[in-house]
Amino acid sequence: MTAQGMTAQDTQDPTVTTSTRTVAPPVGDTDRRAAPRVSTPAERAAHFDLGRSGARPSLPAYVRQLWRQRDFILGFATAQTLSNYAHARLGQVWQLLTPLLNAGLYYLIFGLLLHISRGISHFLGFLVTGVFVFTFTQTAVLSGTKSISGRLDLIRALHFPRACLPIAFTVVQLQQLGVSLVIMAAVDVAAGASVSWSWLLLIPAMAVQTVFNAGLALIMARIGARTPDVSQLMPFLLRAWMYSSGLFYSISTLTAHHAHWLKVVFEVNPGALFMDVSRSAMDVPGGPLPSYAWWAIVGWALVIGLGGFVFFWRAEEQYGRG
Repeated sequence: MTAQGMTAQDTQDPTVTTSTRTVAPPVGDTDRRAAPRVSTPAERAAHFDLGRSGARPSLPAYVRQLWRQRDFILGFATAQTLSNYAHARLGQVWQLLTPLLNAGLYYLIFGLLLHISRGISHFLGFLVTGVFVFTFTQTAVLSGTKSISGRLDLIRALHFPRACLPIAFTVVQLQQLGVSLVIMAAVDVAAGASVSWSWLLLIPAMAVQTVFNAGLALIMARIGARTPDVSQLMPFLLRAWMYSSGLFYSISTLTAHHAHWLKVVFEVNPGALFMDVSRSAMDVPGGPLPSYAWWAIVGWALVIGLGGFVFFWRAEEQYGRG
């Protein structure tokens, strides 16, 4: 059919063929904006602005996420503190009785029977202060080791920075230490220590030790998440650390007749440093405090605290996927 022979009805048919070409309907705006063809899942995700579920954020972003969860950390720690002895008849009293009973046992064995207290003027205060301070680190490490492997149901149900858990368990131990300090101060005074302004040095000492404990808990949380059996080994390792940290003996007296390097090795042990700094502040020292003690505990806190945080963050994607 020619163009001259077309009727009005024919011109309304969009598929009528003329002598030279076929007339097709115009392409609409929707067709012009059709999504480009993508061939791989990664390209599809990028096109629709999708990200990988559970992907590890950058370190600054992770710190910001952790800060936004500070109320969760404090609330979880408080709830955990209240529930720890909920089924015991004496309840929260046990958090004071346990270290006191340990201190009493050590005093009986090492103070009265073995006479290791020689050269320490206020041995009972020296011993009790050491027990409470070392217990702070010991319990933080033990609870941190199980903080991921023992909370898989919570990790798989909710999305939050996994570092919240080992940090929260460290806060639990800090809350318990705060109550224990009252008993520790009373025992130190009864043992002959004098109340002075130096007691206020316990505040920065405990703050530095908390950073150190949190870093150590983060390190052990990652290791414990990968190898749960390590939690069975930790009590033995911590007991060996306690025996080598001068809990119930004076390092300066023990190493007086040995090589100087051996004395330095004992003194730079962080477990010994935190106990000696606290004992010096409470006026129950077992010997002269090393001149570098405060610098040393700050150094340990920075290395273990920051290093432990980065070490834990690098495995953020792996927690709860086993």
